[in-house]
Amino acid sequence: MMKNIRVASVQFEHVPSDKQANLTKIGNFVRQAAGQGVELIEFPECCMTGYTFLRKLNREELHALAEPVFEGPSSQTLMVLAKEHRMTIGAGLVEIAKDGTMYNTYVVAMPNGEFQRHRKIHCFISEHLSCGSEFTVFDTPHGCRAAVLTCYDNNIGENVRIAALKGAEVLLAPHQTGGCSTPSPHCMGVIDKSLWDNRKGKPQAIEAEIKGPKGRQWLLTWLPARAHDNGLFLIFSNGIGIDGDEVRTGNAMILDPYGRILAETWKADDDMIVADLDAALRDNCTGVRWIKTRRPELYEPLTVPTGLEEDIRRVRFSHEKRETES
Repeated sequence: MMKNIRVASVQFEHVPSDKQANLTKIGNFVRQAAGQGVELIEFPECCMTGYTFLRKLNREELHALAEPVFEGPSSQTLMVLAKEHRMTIGAGLVEIAKDGTMYNTYVVAMPNGEFQRHRKIHCFISEHLSCGSEFTVFDTPHGCRAAVLTCYDNNIGENVRIAALKGAEVLLAPHQTGGCSTPSPHCMGVIDKSLWDNRKGKPQAIEAEIKGPKGRQWLLTWLPARAHDNGLFLIFSNGIGIDGDEVRTGNAMILDPYGRILAETWKADDDMIVADLDAALRDNCTGVRWIKTRRPELYEPLTVPTGLEEDIRRVRFSHEKRETES
Protein backbone atom coordinates (compact mmCIF):
# COMPACT_ATOMS: atom_id res chain seq x y z
CA MET A 1 0.00 0.00 0.00
CA MET A 2 1.48 3.30 -1.09
CA LYS A 3 2.25 5.94 1.53
CA ASN A 4 2.14 9.70 1.06
CA ILE A 5 5.45 11.08 -0.17
CA ARG A 6 6.91 14.51 -0.96
CA VAL A 7 8.72 14.59 -4.30
CA ALA A 8 10.66 17.09 -6.40
CA SER A 9 11.39 17.45 -10.11
CA VAL A 10 14.33 19.46 -11.39
CA GLN A 11 15.14 21.07 -14.72
CA PHE A 12 18.63 22.35 -15.34
CA GLU A 13 21.01 23.28 -18.12
CA HIS A 14 23.82 20.76 -18.09
CA VAL A 15 27.42 21.36 -19.14
CA PRO A 16 28.44 18.87 -21.87
CA SER A 17 31.06 16.36 -20.61
CA ASP A 18 31.66 18.27 -17.33
CA LYS A 19 30.39 15.74 -14.83
CA GLN A 20 31.80 17.64 -11.86
CA ALA A 21 29.92 20.83 -12.76
CA ASN A 22 26.70 18.89 -13.28
CA LEU A 23 27.09 16.94 -10.04
CA THR A 24 27.65 20.22 -8.21
CA LYS A 25 24.29 21.46 -9.50
CA ILE A 26 22.67 18.20 -8.47
CA GLY A 27 24.13 18.48 -4.96
CA ASN A 28 22.88 22.04 -4.59
CA PHE A 29 19.36 21.05 -5.61
CA VAL A 30 19.39 18.03 -3.28
CA ARG A 31 20.33 20.22 -0.34
CA GLN A 32 17.61 22.70 -1.28
CA ALA A 33 15.08 19.87 -1.52
CA ALA A 34 16.16 18.43 1.83
CA GLY A 35 15.31 21.76 3.43
CA GLN A 36 11.75 21.33 2.10
CA GLY A 37 11.33 17.78 3.36
CA VAL A 38 11.60 16.10 -0.05
CA GLU A 39 11.98 12.31 0.04
CA LEU A 40 12.43 11.60 -3.68
CA ILE A 41 14.00 13.88 -6.29
CA GLU A 42 14.28 13.38 -10.03
CA PHE A 43 16.85 14.96 -12.37
CA PRO A 44 16.86 14.84 -16.20
CA GLU A 45 18.10 12.21 -18.60
CA CYS A 46 21.89 12.15 -19.08
CA CYS A 47 22.20 15.30 -16.95
CA MET A 48 25.49 14.15 -15.40
CA THR A 49 27.30 13.75 -18.71
CA GLY A 50 25.32 15.94 -21.09
CA TYR A 51 23.14 14.66 -23.89
CA THR A 52 22.81 15.88 -27.48
CA PHE A 53 26.55 16.41 -27.97
CA LEU A 54 26.89 12.63 -27.56
CA ARG A 55 25.81 12.16 -31.19
CA LYS A 56 29.07 13.77 -32.34
CA LEU A 57 31.36 11.55 -30.27
CA ASN A 58 33.09 8.51 -31.72
CA ARG A 59 33.27 5.25 -29.80
CA GLU A 60 36.60 6.08 -28.15
CA GLU A 61 35.34 9.48 -26.99
CA LEU A 62 32.15 7.98 -25.59
CA HIS A 63 34.18 5.28 -23.89
CA ALA A 64 36.27 7.95 -22.16
CA LEU A 65 33.12 9.74 -20.92
CA ALA A 66 31.24 6.62 -19.79
CA GLU A 67 31.62 5.03 -16.39
CA PRO A 68 30.46 1.92 -14.55
CA VAL A 69 27.19 1.80 -12.66
CA PHE A 70 27.01 1.48 -9.62
CA GLU A 71 30.66 1.50 -8.56
CA GLY A 72 31.55 4.52 -10.72
CA PRO A 73 32.24 7.94 -9.18
CA SER A 74 28.99 9.58 -10.32
CA SER A 75 26.84 6.78 -8.90
CA GLN A 76 28.82 6.89 -5.68
CA THR A 77 28.34 10.67 -5.42
CA LEU A 78 24.58 10.19 -5.73
CA MET A 79 24.68 7.55 -3.01
CA VAL A 80 26.58 9.82 -0.62
CA LEU A 81 23.93 12.50 -1.14
CA ALA A 82 21.10 9.97 -0.78
CA LYS A 83 22.36 8.69 2.56
CA GLU A 84 23.25 12.13 3.91
CA HIS A 85 19.82 13.59 3.14
CA ARG A 86 17.70 10.42 3.52
CA MET A 87 16.46 10.94 -0.02
CA THR A 88 16.03 8.82 -3.14
CA ILE A 89 17.86 10.52 -6.04
CA GLY A 90 17.66 9.76 -9.75
CA ALA A 91 19.95 11.15 -12.48
CA GLY A 92 21.24 10.04 -15.88
CA LEU A 93 24.62 9.36 -17.48
CA VAL A 94 26.42 7.21 -20.05
CA GLU A 95 27.17 3.77 -18.60
CA ILE A 96 29.81 1.30 -19.68
CA ALA A 97 29.07 -2.30 -18.72
CA LYS A 98 31.69 -4.92 -17.85
CA ASP A 99 31.55 -6.30 -21.40
CA GLY A 100 32.20 -2.85 -22.88
CA THR A 101 28.62 -2.22 -24.01
CA MET A 102 27.51 1.37 -23.44
CA TYR A 103 24.03 2.56 -22.47
CA ASN A 104 22.02 5.69 -21.80
CA THR A 105 21.40 4.83 -18.15
CA TYR A 106 19.35 6.38 -15.36
CA VAL A 107 20.75 5.73 -11.89
CA VAL A 108 18.59 5.75 -8.76
CA ALA A 109 20.39 5.90 -5.40
CA MET A 110 18.32 5.21 -2.27
CA PRO A 111 19.11 6.12 1.34
CA ASN A 112 19.03 2.47 2.42
CA GLY A 113 22.18 1.92 0.33
CA GLU A 114 20.40 0.26 -2.59
CA PHE A 115 20.78 1.21 -6.26
CA GLN A 116 18.53 0.75 -9.26
CA ARG A 117 19.27 1.52 -12.90
CA HIS A 118 17.27 1.82 -16.08
CA ARG A 119 18.93 1.37 -19.44
CA LYS A 120 16.90 3.37 -21.94
CA ILE A 121 14.84 0.95 -24.03
CA HIS A 122 14.55 3.23 -27.07
CA CYS A 123 18.04 4.74 -27.30
CA PHE A 124 18.88 6.68 -30.46
CA ILE A 125 21.28 9.51 -29.60
CA SER A 126 24.36 7.55 -30.72
CA GLU A 127 24.97 4.47 -32.81
CA HIS A 128 27.55 3.46 -30.19
CA LEU A 129 24.96 3.24 -27.39
CA SER A 130 22.87 0.08 -27.07
CA CYS A 131 19.21 -0.13 -26.13
CA GLY A 132 18.23 -1.72 -22.85
CA SER A 133 15.68 -4.54 -22.80
CA GLU A 134 14.39 -4.61 -19.23
CA PHE A 135 11.69 -2.75 -17.34
CA THR A 136 12.76 -1.09 -14.13
CA VAL A 137 10.19 -1.29 -11.32
CA PHE A 138 11.22 -1.33 -7.66
CA ASP A 139 10.20 -0.60 -4.09
CA THR A 140 11.57 2.54 -2.48
CA PRO A 141 12.26 2.97 1.25
CA HIS A 142 9.58 5.69 1.32
CA GLY A 143 6.59 3.39 0.95
CA CYS A 144 5.97 3.61 -2.79
CA ARG A 145 6.73 1.39 -5.76
CA ALA A 146 8.44 3.29 -8.56
CA ALA A 147 9.29 2.74 -12.21
CA VAL A 148 11.71 4.52 -14.55
CA LEU A 149 11.13 5.14 -18.24
CA THR A 150 13.55 7.48 -19.99
CA CYS A 151 12.34 10.07 -22.51
CA TYR A 152 11.24 8.21 -25.68
CA ASP A 153 10.41 5.13 -23.58
CA ASN A 154 7.37 7.09 -22.35
CA ASN A 155 6.14 7.74 -25.89
CA ILE A 156 5.28 4.05 -26.31
CA GLY A 157 2.06 3.45 -24.40
CA GLU A 158 2.78 -0.25 -23.90
CA ASN A 159 5.89 0.59 -21.85
CA VAL A 160 3.94 2.65 -19.33
CA ARG A 161 1.19 0.05 -19.12
CA ILE A 162 3.72 -2.71 -18.41
CA ALA A 163 5.24 -0.58 -15.63
CA ALA A 164 1.77 -0.21 -14.12
CA LEU A 165 1.08 -3.94 -14.44
CA LYS A 166 4.32 -4.57 -12.56
CA GLY A 167 2.90 -2.57 -9.67
CA ALA A 168 4.37 0.89 -10.24
CA GLU A 169 2.60 3.66 -8.35
CA VAL A 170 5.00 6.48 -9.25
CA LEU A 171 6.61 6.84 -12.68
CA LEU A 172 9.94 8.66 -12.96
CA ALA A 173 10.09 10.12 -16.46
CA PRO A 174 13.43 11.89 -17.03
CA HIS A 175 13.76 13.63 -20.41
CA GLN A 176 15.81 15.81 -22.74
CA THR A 177 13.06 17.10 -24.98
CA GLY A 178 11.10 20.07 -26.27
CA GLY A 179 12.46 22.37 -28.96
CA CYS A 180 13.45 19.31 -30.97
CA SER A 181 13.78 18.90 -34.69
CA THR A 182 11.58 15.90 -35.50
CA PRO A 183 10.34 14.05 -38.60
CA SER A 184 6.75 15.02 -37.66
CA PRO A 185 5.70 18.30 -39.32
CA HIS A 186 3.24 19.22 -36.55
CA CYS A 187 5.30 18.17 -33.51
CA MET A 188 7.60 20.47 -31.53
CA GLY A 189 10.16 22.31 -33.68
CA VAL A 190 13.44 24.15 -33.21
CA ILE A 191 13.63 27.29 -31.05
CA ASP A 192 15.77 30.22 -32.18
CA LYS A 193 18.85 30.24 -29.94
CA SER A 194 18.82 34.04 -29.83
CA LEU A 195 15.62 33.87 -27.78
CA TRP A 196 17.45 31.87 -25.11
CA ASP A 197 20.50 34.14 -25.26
CA ASN A 198 18.25 37.19 -24.78
CA ARG A 199 16.03 35.61 -22.10
CA LYS A 200 17.01 38.16 -19.45
CA GLY A 201 16.16 41.16 -21.61
CA LYS A 202 13.09 39.68 -23.34
CA PRO A 203 11.75 36.96 -21.03
CA GLN A 204 8.30 36.92 -22.64
CA ALA A 205 9.68 35.71 -25.98
CA ILE A 206 11.41 32.57 -24.69
CA GLU A 207 8.60 31.92 -22.21
CA ALA A 208 6.11 31.88 -25.08
CA GLU A 209 8.17 29.14 -26.78
CA ILE A 210 8.49 27.13 -23.57
CA LYS A 211 4.75 27.29 -22.94
CA GLY A 212 3.77 26.88 -26.60
CA PRO A 213 3.58 24.03 -29.15
CA LYS A 214 7.33 23.32 -28.96
CA GLY A 215 7.16 22.72 -25.21
CA ARG A 216 4.28 22.59 -22.74
CA GLN A 217 1.46 22.37 -25.29
CA TRP A 218 3.09 19.34 -26.92
CA LEU A 219 3.63 17.65 -23.56
CA LEU A 220 -0.01 18.14 -22.62
CA THR A 221 -1.17 16.26 -25.73
CA TRP A 222 0.07 12.98 -24.26
CA LEU A 223 1.79 13.19 -20.85
CA PRO A 224 -1.40 13.46 -18.71
CA ALA A 225 -2.84 10.44 -20.53
CA ARG A 226 0.10 8.27 -19.44
CA ALA A 227 -0.65 9.11 -15.80
CA HIS A 228 -4.45 8.96 -16.10
CA ASP A 229 -4.79 5.74 -18.11
CA ASN A 230 -2.44 3.83 -15.82
CA GLY A 231 -3.37 5.30 -12.43
CA LEU A 232 0.16 6.59 -11.80
CA PHE A 233 1.72 9.65 -10.27
CA LEU A 234 4.11 10.91 -12.94
CA ILE A 235 7.25 12.97 -12.31
CA PHE A 236 8.55 14.67 -15.46
CA SER A 237 12.01 16.25 -15.38
CA ASN A 238 13.76 17.77 -18.37
CA GLY A 239 16.72 19.72 -19.54
CA ILE A 240 16.40 23.49 -20.00
CA GLY A 241 18.40 25.76 -22.27
CA ILE A 242 21.19 24.91 -24.67
CA ASP A 243 21.61 21.23 -25.48
CA GLY A 244 23.84 20.73 -28.49
CA ASP A 245 22.36 22.79 -31.32
CA GLU A 246 18.86 22.94 -29.79
CA VAL A 247 17.09 24.66 -26.89
CA ARG A 248 15.36 22.39 -24.39
CA THR A 249 12.11 23.65 -22.90
CA GLY A 250 12.22 22.44 -19.28
CA ASN A 251 8.56 22.36 -18.17
CA ALA A 252 9.32 20.22 -15.10
CA MET A 253 5.96 18.81 -14.05
CA ILE A 254 4.38 16.53 -11.45
CA LEU A 255 1.03 14.92 -12.26
CA ASP A 256 -1.47 12.94 -10.20
CA PRO A 257 -3.18 9.64 -11.24
CA TYR A 258 -5.96 11.61 -12.92
CA GLY A 259 -3.48 13.40 -15.16
CA ARG A 260 -3.90 16.67 -13.25
CA ILE A 261 -0.88 18.91 -12.77
CA LEU A 262 0.15 19.20 -9.12
CA ALA A 263 3.16 21.43 -9.76
CA GLU A 264 4.97 22.78 -12.82
CA THR A 265 7.37 25.46 -14.03
CA TRP A 266 7.93 27.20 -17.33
CA LYS A 267 10.83 29.25 -16.03
CA ALA A 268 13.59 29.87 -18.59
CA ASP A 269 16.26 28.82 -16.11
CA ASP A 270 17.29 26.05 -13.74
CA ASP A 271 14.37 25.35 -11.42
CA MET A 272 12.84 22.84 -9.00
CA ILE A 273 9.21 22.06 -8.19
CA VAL A 274 7.87 20.17 -5.18
CA ALA A 275 4.57 18.35 -4.60
CA ASP A 276 3.01 16.06 -2.03
CA LEU A 277 1.68 12.82 -3.50
CA ASP A 278 -1.55 11.82 -1.74
CA ALA A 279 -1.65 8.04 -1.94
CA ALA A 280 -5.43 8.03 -1.44
CA LEU A 281 -5.83 9.49 -4.94
CA ARG A 282 -4.99 6.10 -6.39
CA ASP A 283 -7.87 4.43 -4.56
CA ASN A 284 -10.38 3.54 -7.25
CA CYS A 285 -8.98 6.15 -9.67
CA THR A 286 -9.87 5.79 -13.34
CA GLY A 287 -6.65 4.15 -14.47
CA VAL A 288 -6.56 1.62 -11.64
CA ARG A 289 -10.18 0.65 -12.34
CA TRP A 290 -9.52 0.33 -16.07
CA ILE A 291 -6.55 -1.97 -15.51
CA LYS A 292 -8.74 -4.22 -13.35
CA THR A 293 -11.24 -4.63 -16.20
CA ARG A 294 -8.69 -5.60 -18.86
CA ARG A 295 -9.24 -8.75 -20.96
CA PRO A 296 -5.67 -10.02 -21.55
CA GLU A 297 -6.89 -12.97 -23.62
CA LEU A 298 -7.75 -10.48 -26.38
CA TYR A 299 -4.36 -8.76 -26.50
CA GLU A 300 -2.18 -11.29 -28.31
CA PRO A 301 -2.02 -9.02 -31.42
CA LEU A 302 0.03 -6.58 -29.33
CA THR A 303 2.90 -9.07 -29.35
CA VAL A 304 2.75 -9.90 -33.06
CA PRO A 305 5.01 -7.84 -35.38
CA THR A 306 3.07 -5.94 -38.03
CA GLY A 307 5.98 -5.54 -40.41
CA LEU A 308 5.84 -1.78 -39.91
CA GLU A 309 8.28 -1.75 -36.99
CA GLU A 310 11.47 0.30 -37.44
CA ASP A 311 14.55 0.59 -35.24
CA ILE A 312 14.37 4.00 -33.54
CA ARG A 313 18.04 4.62 -34.27
CA ARG A 314 17.54 4.11 -37.99
CA VAL A 315 14.55 6.47 -37.97
CA ARG A 316 16.40 9.21 -36.11
CA PHE A 317 19.70 8.89 -37.96
CA SER A 318 17.98 9.02 -41.36
CA HIS A 319 16.07 12.14 -40.28
CA GLU A 320 19.26 13.84 -39.13
CA LYS A 321 20.99 12.91 -42.39
CA ARG A 322 18.17 14.44 -44.43
CA GLU A 323 18.40 17.62 -42.37
CA THR A 324 22.16 17.83 -42.93
CA GLU A 325 21.78 17.36 -46.66
CA SER A 326 18.92 19.87 -47.05
